[in-house]
Amino acid sequence: MRIAMLTNNYLPFVGGVPVSIERLSESLREMGHEVEVFAPSYSGVKKEPGVFRYRAFRPGLWGGIAVPDALDPGIEREFVRGRFDVIHVHHPLLMGQAALRLSRKYRTPLMFTYHTRYEQYLHYVGLSCLKDVIPAYIRYFCDKCDGVFAPTEGMRRYLEETGVKKPVAVLPTGIPGKTFRAAGQRGATLREELLQNASHLFLCVARLAKEKNLDFLLRSLAVYREQTSDPFRLALIGEGPQQGELFALAQKLGLEENVLFLGRVENERIAAYYAAADVFCFPSTTETQGIVSLEAMAAGTPVLAVSATGTEDIVKNGVNGFMTAEREEDFAAQLARMVQKDVLCRLGEGAKKTALSYDMPDVATRALSCYSAAVCRRLDEREKEKWNKGRIREVFGTFC
Repeated sequence: MRIAMLTNNYLPFVGGVPVSIERLSESLREMGHEVEVFAPSYSGVKKEPGVFRYRAFRPGLWGGIAVPDALDPGIEREFVRGRFDVIHVHHPLLMGQAALRLSRKYRTPLMFTYHTRYEQYLHYVGLSCLKDVIPAYIRYFCDKCDGVFAPTEGMRRYLEETGVKKPVAVLPTGIPGKTFRAAGQRGATLREELLQNASHLFLCVARLAKEKNLDFLLRSLAVYREQTSDPFRLALIGEGPQQGELFALAQKLGLEENVLFLGRVENERIAAYYAAADVFCFPSTTETQGIVSLEAMAAGTPVLAVSATGTEDIVKNGVNGFMTAEREEDFAAQLARMVQKDVLCRLGEGAKKTALSYDMPDVATRALSCYSAAVCRRLDEREKEKWNKGRIREVFGTFC
């Protein structure tokens, strides 16, 4: 099968959508399928196999996000050259509109993954007034597609509750499990480097931005320190527009010795950080899945998260971690219970078992099944159309 992946952002931009696309594409290629990613251009990015770079306006806007030129004529030329069987688009706007146009013009089945609660990001562009409009547009867009993917069961229910009529299948971002399960030795060495004289190492991997709720995490850790006097370390990995604000908050809370701002860590090195930690802290309330939580589990590290849609489908209390209400005292108290050695061991085993169910080849197989179903439905429609035209000619002759 030949698959076109259309996206508004991609590597080297660091985010959940680029990671999801990269992993799915690579797994599909390993299974013998051809995948081409239509992605925006970034300065300094060299030509890579399987990726077509279209024009982008002001790359680097809003912390590294490019603005696609969805009208770049090169997109259609490359699409025609590729003779694709199915389109898989990952955003409803910009490249989403390009995908709709190509799907209609070339009668190619269109699949869409609903990765993001877009209404929760409107503050970046000063359009919070559109918060109630976005769900209606998502419903419109989904119903123009042949099928829709949601990353979790909770998000599938959300889409159906908003009135989406097209079939919605659950397709999580998969985990290349071997990478994370093999990081134990490197993690042990890294743990010693990061801990120094501390007793516990906590980890958070996130874009340093408002919607990740990292200020809540820092306030919770300040409460934890007061309650336990534990000389912990938090390794905070990521970059983003809130970096300076978070650094100042850590100093204000007296956490400058506890919090390590590590910046960006390359993908090939990240598994060791997950393996090094005692607990992965996940304070975000806006995720549709939370890939980083699953990556932590694949390394055998349990997760402490704020209860929210998306997270609730992954974190199971007492099995692979815990969820709490968005209250600093609750988060701190649960963290204190989790760091008991016997609790960490039990939750770590449960975390590994959870991650196994998200193994990347299984996820790719699910995607292929949905692609095939969409292609078959389109073929059925074409056959019906051919029959109808033939029947019309039979009845009305050459005047039709």
